Amino acid sequence: MTPEITIDHRDKAYALLKADADKILKLIRVQMDNLTMPQCPLYEEVLDTQMFGLSREIDFAVRLGLIEEQAGKALLDRLERELSALHEAFTKK
Repeated sequence: MTPEITIDHRDKAYALLKADADKILKLIRVQMDNLTMPQCPLYEEVLDTQMFGLSREIDFAVRLGLIEEQAGKALLDRLERELSALHEAFTKK
């Protein structure tokens, strides 16, 4: 592949992963806005499934060399911080 195509694939891969992370972030923020109980089994199952799926997507992209491991870790870390904030907000409620 030419360098331009490789860079384009990397940009697209990161953009897709970020879009998936943003969808999960929206789910977390809806919960925070409504302060719905984060221990709700359905909420936890959906969120756990989404987070696991994203982590597998990131792992796959890293193994293909489409994104750097640190970039993928940063996406997951951002979501984990939001989850912590949600749990903290709910416990202070």
